[in-house]
Amino acid sequence: MTSIRHAEARPASKKTVLVVDPDPQTGAMLSSILTPLGWAMEVALDNKSVLGLVRIRPYDLIITGEETAAREDIEMLQEIRRVRPHTRLIILTGDSTPEDVIASMRERAFGYFSKPFSLESLAETVRMVTDGPCWDDGIELLSATPTLISLAVRCEVRTADRLLIFLGEIADLPEREKREVGTAFREMLLNAIEHGGHFDPEQYVEITYVRARKMVMCRIKDPGEGFSLDEIQHAAIANPPEDPMQHLAHRDALGLRPGGYGVLMARQLVDELIYGEKGNEVLLVKYLGQAR
Repeated sequence: MTSIRHAEARPASKKTVLVVDPDPQTGAMLSSILTPLGWAMEVALDNKSVLGLVRIRPYDLIITGEETAAREDIEMLQEIRRVRPHTRLIILTGDSTPEDVIASMRERAFGYFSKPFSLESLAETVRMVTDGPCWDDGIELLSATPTLISLAVRCEVRTADRLLIFLGEIADLPEREKREVGTAFREMLLNAIEHGGHFDPEQYVEITYVRARKMVMCRIKDPGEGFSLDEIQHAAIANPPEDPMQHLAHRDALGLRPGGYGVLMARQLVDELIYGEKGNEVLLVKYLGQAR
């Protein structure tokens, strides 16, 4: 890990992450990921230092300090966008509101974590940047309040995983319900991206999130032609009781990845799973405060 004083000694071709005054544990984790991959890691003392540095040269990734308020980091991101429009920035913050998360999405932040956050989740987000081609956009916020969000998401797995981070920060749910809704939503979103969008980054999945007083609802609509649950022999939900693994043979014959449990899993985690007439639109409904 280098300080900003050594930035000029860095080879021009080397990818660089700029971290704002990291907590020692966070800094060590980032270094353990980035250094083996040949990334250079530099440290800035505060947001003002970051703005001065990005005017001089671009950075492949910027990670904010954990002690700043999210609104300060969002203001910094707005300034950065004027100079370096496609800079990837991950916000770490100790002071956050759902409105801040929405604002960060509008400014196309790459990721968002409020304290206390999981270092494992942060590490996975950093790997999204380091492992290969990835966009800083792909999440189009169409309209948003903390209780009603409409957006479009590129049919790309990394973008879907980034969206889950943002929605997890927004969702004002008890921990168990947040975990169950998040897992069910991820399974159905990946189904939409794979089977409806065919992993085509030119295609988008439409998503609506609604947080009512006693329920949460997620609507997912993919760009595909749809299907009937009676026709999806590659999914576990179509298996007869006497052969609970039958779908695996169908997936192998079709050249599909292992899996096929998404719909079945989602049905166990939410209270209602409702498909539209064409089969390319699904509602997930979770009622809150009910015993299981």
